Amino acid sequence: MASRDAAERAAFFARREAAAVLRRVLRGDATRRAAGSIKSLVYSPTVRNKRATFALVCQTLKYLPILKEVLGSSGILNSKWKKQEELVVVTAYDILFGQGIAVSGSAEQLIMTHKDTLSNALDRICAKRKVSNVQDLLGKKTEVKPKPRFLRVNTLKTTTDSVVEELGKIHMVDKDDMVPDMLVLPPGTDLHSHPLVTNGKVFLQGKASCMVAVALSPKPGWKVIDACAAPGNKTVHLAALMNGEGSIIACELNKERAKTLQHTVRRSGANNIQTVNGDFLDIDSNDPSYAEVRAILLDPSCSGSGISAERLDYLLPSHSRDEQDDASTSSRVLKLSAFQKKALSHALSFPSVERVVYSTCSIHQVENEDVVNAVLPLATSLGFELATPFPQWHRRGLPVFEGSEHLLRTDPEDNLEGFFIALFVRKVACGGVEEPSEGVALEVPRKLARRRRNGVRAFSSLRLSRMILCSNGGLW
Repeated sequence: MASRDAAERAAFFARREAAAVLRRVLRGDATRRAAGSIKSLVYSPTVRNKRATFALVCQTLKYLPILKEVLGSSGILNSKWKKQEELVVVTAYDILFGQGIAVSGSAEQLIMTHKDTLSNALDRICAKRKVSNVQDLLGKKTEVKPKPRFLRVNTLKTTTDSVVEELGKIHMVDKDDMVPDMLVLPPGTDLHSHPLVTNGKVFLQGKASCMVAVALSPKPGWKVIDACAAPGNKTVHLAALMNGEGSIIACELNKERAKTLQHTVRRSGANNIQTVNGDFLDIDSNDPSYAEVRAILLDPSCSGSGISAERLDYLLPSHSRDEQDDASTSSRVLKLSAFQKKALSHALSFPSVERVVYSTCSIHQVENEDVVNAVLPLATSLGFELATPFPQWHRRGLPVFEGSEHLLRTDPEDNLEGFFIALFVRKVACGGVEEPSEGVALEVPRKLARRRRNGVRAFSSLRLSRMILCSNGGLW
């Protein structure tokens, strides 16, 4: 009896946590302003029963068209329950197709009261579609090929060898041969609740994502900007590469994502990160406060087409709509490309910046090579040229312009997500390329320093100071 009561309580709370996540997922998908992926929302600190919640959200999304049709035909979602539609949908899935555990919650009582009506509606739908069971009603969904579990050791808190020793007691652990402090574990290894992860000694971060900060390679003591920082994995990776020395300004426009960024910074233990809830494009690159910025990481909003499988985007209602169009030329992607060009041009305009990395998790040329090619004339006029990050890596940019061999792509064929990286490095007066070094920031002719992106609004140091959210995680 006690075990049954415990199971009912667990089901009760899991459905409500799943409903809260589902609400955010569906609203973000409808507006194309997602606060995060399904996984990131489920594995946020506010969700307690992560495994059960994740399963419920994914399965409910899988059955969502059927559930909506069944609930709609039964008239259950009246005005009273419309405001709690996600809870009704999750509960209906779990009782009709899942565990079938009913508890004393009002949503559970609603579904149990109408269970026969819902089952009859489901039978009629199957008969109408001429299928023998519910599984035949489900559309074919993308199968995700299992990838190795990558994780990054947070050297601000521990060492790679100590993590290898601890995890090696129960897992097969290898060191990556290209990215420092990156470990590789077998596919399916679940470490979300492991103390090393929860206390910030280890970050569950893909190899391609980690290659971005390593490509920028900021030196300890530098002043760095992470232009579009949330959820913050790359930001805190930069801090680790800098040994916690120097300073990082991490910008994030979206308030909810800024909270996630803030949590990531706290978990990492980095104390050289200032988190800003503001628009990178609003920063005046000629403000004296930014005269010493030497490196900028720009990982702007993109289509996410390179990680859509990992993000489980194929479960979203918008996925079937996108499949009907050429996603690479959709109006949304073209708008993103225009923004990306503007943001990259702005990053290059900072007078003392020596290294700029532009990265996306997109596979579309219009967001990658086309953006770099469009900005190259400006970059050249400001003294930049394309450098070659990870020259040993085999997959380079699409051959659509001279110099694209310097660009880097990763692909699911490499057992990685689909990422793109471009590294701009400012040339020194002698004609060479400025490498990361301890020393004085690169001098820039005053005429070039006065160049300013058309339309950018002044972002004074006073205004910025008011928008600083934290230094190591303070509230705003």
